Amino acid sequence: MPRTRQALVAVARSVLVVAWPMINDPDASYQELGADWHRRYLDPARKTRDLVRQLQALGHQVALTPTSA
Repeated sequence: MPRTRQALVAVARSVLVVAWPMINDPDASYQELGADWHRRYLDPARKTRDLVRQLQALGHQVALTPTSA
């Protein structure tokens, strides 16, 4: 399959993954995530905290040491 067709199928799938729950549930409504969603979601400190919590929930003891730049 040519790459253009693969990209087209990938984009179409992404759209369907988002649209299907809204089509399938008539009571579903769109909720704006906010203009700063990417900044909040990709915040390194938050990501670190979340990953440490996930490891702790799996029973690991986590100790972080910063790397030298």
